[in-house]
Amino acid sequence: MQKTIQEDIKLAINHFYSPEYNEEELAPFEETKIKGIHEFQKTHRLYTETPLYRLKNLAEHLNVADIRMKDESQRFGLNAFKVMGGIYAIARYLADRLGENIENLSFEELQSSKVKEQLGELTFITATDGNHGRGVAWAARELGHQSVVYMPKGSTERRLQAIRDEGAHAEITSINYDDTVRMCANLADENGWVLVQDTAWDGYEDIPLWIMQGYASIAKEAVDQLDADGGQQPTHIFLQAGVGSFAAAIAGYMLEHYRDNPPTIVVVEPEQAECYYRSFLTEDGTREIVTGDMNTIMAGLSCGEPNTSAYRLLRQYAKGTFSCNDNIAALGMRLYGNPMKGDPRVISGESGAVTLGLLYYLRKLAKDPAHGKAISLDADSRVLLISTEGDTDPATYQKVVWEGLCPN
Repeated sequence: MQKTIQEDIKLAINHFYSPEYNEEELAPFEETKIKGIHEFQKTHRLYTETPLYRLKNLAEHLNVADIRMKDESQRFGLNAFKVMGGIYAIARYLADRLGENIENLSFEELQSSKVKEQLGELTFITATDGNHGRGVAWAARELGHQSVVYMPKGSTERRLQAIRDEGAHAEITSINYDDTVRMCANLADENGWVLVQDTAWDGYEDIPLWIMQGYASIAKEAVDQLDADGGQQPTHIFLQAGVGSFAAAIAGYMLEHYRDNPPTIVVVEPEQAECYYRSFLTEDGTREIVTGDMNTIMAGLSCGEPNTSAYRLLRQYAKGTFSCNDNIAALGMRLYGNPMKGDPRVISGESGAVTLGLLYYLRKLAKDPAHGKAISLDADSRVLLISTEGDTDPATYQKVVWEGLCPN
């Protein structure tokens, strides 16, 4: 039986939504802190600013005021945004071990033989669906240390090899993402390794926060680029969530920066890993955990357990969460890859493109406009999207964009 189009998305409005400024939650993303972190990241010789594109003709087609998208496939040559968290978190860990302020150090200084003599060779371990592990492996190697990376059941050999190519010992497990995280935490304790994970829990909060602050630099770049281009601030920001660290980081900086007129934050996730969607439906705001294999083409978002600190921030500031079928991500990939005349062409992977697929769906395909109205999406809306990855799995990208996998 063919699916009806209304089954492609579900919306959970967040009943705990409260846009009032909360200094405690937003303090880690304060302007001067993120600026300092960004300045450190820029000390790496390969640093380049990723582009912020305007999809002018698509905006007219969808009858919204503006669409801007930031293309993170061009980040450090790694085809994804995740390295922005890994590069800062590992460097911050080393700086703390040295008793130094990271803002007083450069990447080159942390690569020095003097630092290596002081600290010895360290091993960093992480669990990943692909992009985070590659970023951690790259950062560890660049700083002269070792890395161990484990991937959940169902991960592709192509993503595994990309991590190994960065110098990591990497393997695919027979368990899901959240269980792989727990396995890595245990291995870190047993072997004296350093766990670099972008999800937090009681007793493990510093490194996840540093990763989130590293991600927040992406939002700072976007704001700077928007200002330089004379654009107005976004009214809506659509953000992908796995454990929620990326979404909370971008939201945190944007809400801090635009505190007098906060944008509407919309969380987007796959229906097979809809932990934020289910959590926002609860009466008391309890974190809900999705278990099982969580099979979705959006591998980077296939996480069933929200980061505790990210969830706390998004529970206050996200207007709602959309749970999306894989068809929505596939639609977004095809839209980016086959743009309207005059708009830029972008190679965006499954997790990177779902937000554009959702925006198109809400403005063009939805038979019932209630979902768009619930988040005040209308002709005056100025939307910011972030394509978080390129074709990190080229085979799947081709099946979707060329061969029509996951049709609408």
